[in-house]
Amino acid sequence: TEDEIILFEREMKEFWTKLKSIYGTEQINQTSALRDSCKESIKALSEKWSKKLKEGDLMIDKIQEYSNEIQQQSQRISENQEHFTEIKSNLNQEEEQKKDLINSIQELKEELMKKKEIISSKNKATKERVEQLCKSKVLFEERLGLEIRKIHNEQLQFIFRHIDHKDPDKPYVFTLSINEQGDYEVTSCTPPLDCIAEFQLKVRETNNFSAFVANIRKAFTALSYK
Repeated sequence: TEDEIILFEREMKEFWTKLKSIYGTEQINQTSALRDSCKESIKALSEKWSKKLKEGDLMIDKIQEYSNEIQQQSQRISENQEHFTEIKSNLNQEEEQKKDLINSIQELKEELMKKKEIISSKNKATKERVEQLCKSKVLFEERLGLEIRKIHNEQLQFIFRHIDHKDPDKPYVFTLSINEQGDYEVTSCTPPLDCIAEFQLKVRETNNFSAFVANIRKAFTALSYK
């Protein structure tokens, strides 16, 4: 350090003064040259180490700077990793929701197809029954004095005449439809019959439509004598 160098120079001066009083000029000159050489060496060494110390300080600052930068990068990587994990979790949830939605859509499609098949089957059965009834129209008209009309909502209207012997043209009417379950259903009856519900239940059980129509005509005939 500079303090040590100053102390060393002072000691050298004292040493030189003592040596001058003891030794001759030649020896003094040799000693002086040695002292100067020593001073130059010390100076060079001091400058060298001073430079090394400055370089060391710069190196420490640079290392600290690198360390701070690495720490910041590490923090950013950690934040990005957390963000990536969150995104991955969200993607997994969305994928699960997508699968659930696809399954729900598939189930709805299958249910819709089943309903379509059921409706188609019921419509086919209804159409077949209506056609069967229409084919029986001529038979009923000839044997029972019956007129069958197709009215709104795919209903059939049955009109009996020649029942009341006092008024042969007086109509006795009931209206028939096929409900959602594919069963016969009487929607109106004029004049009303107390036994119509019984007849309706029986035709559902036996599917004997001709007997059903015949029974209603008999009931109208019995009603006309009251």
